Amino acid sequence: MYNHQFGYKTTGAPTAEAKGALVMLHGRGSTATNIMSLSKELSVADFAIYAPQAANNSWYPYSFMAPDEQNQPALNSALEVIGQLVNQIKKDGFTEDRIFFAGFSQGACLTLEYITRNAKVFGGAVAFTGSLIGEHTRQENYNGNFNGTPVLITTGNPDPHVPLNRVNESVELLSRLGANVTLKVYEGRPHTISMDEVELANKLIFA
Repeated sequence: MYNHQFGYKTTGAPTAEAKGALVMLHGRGSTATNIMSLSKELSVADFAIYAPQAANNSWYPYSFMAPDEQNQPALNSALEVIGQLVNQIKKDGFTEDRIFFAGFSQGACLTLEYITRNAKVFGGAVAFTGSLIGEHTRQENYNGNFNGTPVLITTGNPDPHVPLNRVNESVELLSRLGANVTLKVYEGRPHTISMDEVELANKLIFA
């Protein structure tokens, strides 16, 4: 189903019966439909799935490490879209501790950026190859307390888009805000999502 007001698609369990809600964020050049197809591999059959669609299939124009002003106003707009969607999900009857997030690449960066700027008890989050956004990791952008929210971050080493040192910085910052972070680094893995990562997400986040 497509909602024109915010530009997001929904699938999965009916909201009244779902045990959780999952926000899925696509990567650059991809689509809401494409990332939603990944939900078939995840243990989320009893979840309501929400996937917003980025304008021109990109959440922000440059690398996540570009000077901050180069990715504005697109980045703030993308964060606002997620904020509006989360508000809609709450109206649909889900408390924050039943809201989950998953994203790949640019969508994984956006997942981490959104939850860390709004740190609280969420159901859990998966960042398939992602990091916090910005030329430098700015501590002042992030506050709140995850209170043990489980977060899985996976990446390849080396990855063509996301340097491992930035992933490590993100892990450190999320951990400091109380997230229960698991990092899994795959040596020489191409920029994609492997079956092993999906299984790890099912075990740690969606079990």
